Amino acid sequence: MPLLAEWLLCHSLVACLLLHSLALSSTTAGLHRASTGCSESCYCSESADGGRVVRCSNMRLAEVPHDLPNDTRRLYLDGNLLTTIPADAFAGLPLLNELDLSHNELTQMEPGAFRGLVPSLRSLDLSSNRLTTLEPEVLGGLRAQANLTHNPWHCDCRLQVAMPRLDLEPASLAGVVCHTSEPKDVGVDTGVPFIMVAADLDLCAGLKRTTDVAMLVTMFGWFAMVISYLVYYVRHNQEDARRHLEYLKSLPSILDRPEDILHIFT
Repeated sequence: MPLLAEWLLCHSLVACLLLHSLALSSTTAGLHRASTGCSESCYCSESADGGRVVRCSNMRLAEVPHDLPNDTRRLYLDGNLLTTIPADAFAGLPLLNELDLSHNELTQMEPGAFRGLVPSLRSLDLSSNRLTTLEPEVLGGLRAQANLTHNPWHCDCRLQVAMPRLDLEPASLAGVVCHTSEPKDVGVDTGVPFIMVAADLDLCAGLKRTTDVAMLVTMFGWFAMVISYLVYYVRHNQEDARRHLEYLKSLPSILDRPEDILHIFT
């Protein structure tokens, strides 16, 4: 029995020490985050060049943290559950020069999502998401080197119009590879870089034809309306003329009474 009691006491002491150690390390990490101003969902460190590195990778985040340090130079948000990037998501990070948003579930980026990053951002990773198109209003004039690979890009007129207005590094656009295309009969092969497609095909031709047809239909409609109005106007005037003529015929003629003729000459 004494041996069993000593064994239980020993193991209890070890368990207490482990729990104390875990609590101390957790408190220390919390104090470190508080003292360095790091986000609660991320880990912060200093790079060799003195810039702040914030790592929020694989934290199952559904949105961009709002408490990121404003002196962040590198931000890693890869491997999370982000589906959209709202406007001004990084507006408080004027020194940010590297942003990793790869391996998320991104389907949409709102206009102004990267507002405030134009002067500083040099690297943007959007690979392995669910993006289908790019809008100039979203990127806001970014001149960064971007990784756009492994997204289900939809090659259509909208993307063809937007691409020349993007200010990204030219090499970045080679990562836009067609997954689907429109119109269907253009013959765009899956897996072809969009730059090659845009150089050989006019994906807006069908839309232009549709617009021309719509314009012709509209013009024909206006022409039919004008013709209908003219026909109505003529018929209405003819009816008025007929009624006026019948009215005149119904009046007694002065030539039918001789005394009236004598009165006129006297």
